[in-house]
Amino acid sequence: MHGTGNDFVVIDCLSAEAIADEAASRASELCNRHFGIGGDGIILVLPGKDTAFQMRMYNPDGSEAEMWRQRHPLLRQVFGRQRSYEWGSERSCGNRRRGPCRKMPSWDLMGRSQSVRVDMGEPVLEPSRVPTTLGSGSGPVIDEPLTVGDRTLRFTLVSMGNPHAVTFVENVRDFPVHEIGPLVEKHPVFPRRTNTEFIEVLNDHEINFRVWERGAAETLACGTGACASAVAAALNKRTGRQVLVHLPGGDLDIDWSEVDNHVYMTGPAVEVFEGEI
Repeated sequence: MHGTGNDFVVIDCLSAEAIADEAASRASELCNRHFGIGGDGIILVLPGKDTAFQMRMYNPDGSEAEMWRQRHPLLRQVFGRQRSYEWGSERSCGNRRRGPCRKMPSWDLMGRSQSVRVDMGEPVLEPSRVPTTLGSGSGPVIDEPLTVGDRTLRFTLVSMGNPHAVTFVENVRDFPVHEIGPLVEKHPVFPRRTNTEFIEVLNDHEINFRVWERGAAETLACGTGACASAVAAALNKRTGRQVLVHLPGGDLDIDWSEVDNHVYMTGPAVEVFEGEI
């Protein structure tokens, strides 16, 4: 399945939980686009305790991701036929325990593709919870300089359940993402590494976007990254709180609500094929 080109091998472990550990150990093999299925990661869907489902997610390098707040839109399409829209996890993300996701009203069936609106929760701005050692004190890290290789870039840091470092550039298409991305990902100020977003602001409600994902290299899209970028753009007063994000794989609508401080993401969830391995 994919959302705006960010593709995943989604594995149903609901009736056979024992395969989850084996699948996790084979994440690199399954994600290999030449010798495996191919994907930007794998998602294991397991039975929940207080919720209908829980998920575990692994990057192509085999590292486990911080679960995306258990709200990935692709899961809504795969298991929506069971008519349960409450997601959650008994697993922790950092030191924070996640509760169930809210029921969301947007559920537009379009054959094998759906447009899904997802509550991504509140952005985390405290440096220790991103986590990062960049900046000073407990206040948010906004437009903070960081030397990367032979250049100094300015970053705004946001966690959407996983860490994001957002920097603004004039021409994102020509920016050396493959050179700078790995350096930022593994910079010492990010103890758990970081995803890095390179943003070109078009106007007060549109941005162009490229991302270097931790453990996955450059991908066509990143939902949490789009949300973090919209928050960062608003914090820097470069856009409003409602932003259309143009990713290499398609567009996502992001709304950072002033009512409840939650970030809402609307975009596609597409089933590509089903199979066995």
